[in-house]
Amino acid sequence: MRVIATVEARMAATRLPGKVLADIKGKPELQIFLERVTKAKKIDDIIVATTTNPKDIEIVNLCKKLNVKYFRGSEEDVLSRVLAAAKSLNADIIVELCADDPFMDPTVIDAAIEHFLNNDFDYMSNFHPLTFPPGIGVQIFPLKVLDEIDKLTNNPYDRENVTWYIYHNKDKYKCGNYPAPKHLADPKTKLDLDYPEDLEFIRKVFDNFDDIHFSLRDVLDLLEKNPELKEINANRYVGDERYE
Repeated sequence: MRVIATVEARMAATRLPGKVLADIKGKPELQIFLERVTKAKKIDDIIVATTTNPKDIEIVNLCKKLNVKYFRGSEEDVLSRVLAAAKSLNADIIVELCADDPFMDPTVIDAAIEHFLNNDFDYMSNFHPLTFPPGIGVQIFPLKVLDEIDKLTNNPYDRENVTWYIYHNKDKYKCGNYPAPKHLADPKTKLDLDYPEDLEFIRKVFDNFDDIHFSLRDVLDLLEKNPELKEINANRYVGDERYE
């Protein structure tokens, strides 16, 4: 079973354009993300699924520099982009990740993959319900399931959100969840990169570590000792309908 991580990345983010190449500790955010994810032992390969938008040539150039595989596809039809990227590496299992998550912990990815492989799921995430901090999101499913969805729906929302159709049709698909272990359960601590204040928060957290390969638990320990850091982006969800 070939396990392939697909990483969605593009420059044209609505709330913070170019965020995946924002400087964090002297490196582009996407580079930090990839360097952390490559530590996952249960992933056979990684591919960055970016778009044909001319602006995303910057992402392509970074992938070439880092010798990371990439695929360019539709900006709006993310489902087809992820599917084609995974097929290009002959994936059996897709681990869908988002480049907006610089704190992604490779040990969480490995534990999620093991949980998926030990169960008979058509789809599994670690945020239905949300128990990990936002920004540690992992979705796992067989390529054949996404291939089936690709043929079943032309709804633009399904196409944009990749797995939306699967977990909204639980009568058809067996959906599972990987809950956060007690020491990592903190769904109110915002660790993803979405707004300008998130970038400020992320930079300050990274500045507290000499090496980029710290764990999620290290981050949570730091925030417990320095609660003022969490105030930087504490109100970022206000008015954001995704979290209301």
